[in-house]
Amino acid sequence: MAKQDIQADHQTDQRCAEYLKAIGDPIRLKIVKALQTCPFTVSDLAEFLELDIQKVSHHLRILYHADLVKIQKDGKYRYYELNPEFVSKKPSSKGLNLGCCTIGIHP
Repeated sequence: MAKQDIQADHQTDQRCAEYLKAIGDPIRLKIVKALQTCPFTVSDLAEFLELDIQKVSHHLRILYHADLVKIQKDGKYRYYELNPEFVSKKPSSKGLNLGCCTIGIHP
């Protein structure tokens, strides 16, 4: 294996670990499960999960910085949704394809 291939594998492994770390918290996992159903605003998601807005906002920020969540603006509202890059194209499949692995997450 060439040195470039080893470096590329290391970068892929590092990125994959970042994705897994981001969804490795129970609250963030609940958020991901909820976002599989539809986009949410922070306040709607907080109400749905029965958590305070500040806590949900904090965890959404972590998922956003890990590039697992995207924001869609609609007027004064901001809707959070899973990054379509990671969502399975099959309607019957509920999971995230992170490139390095696929994680089945059932709402």
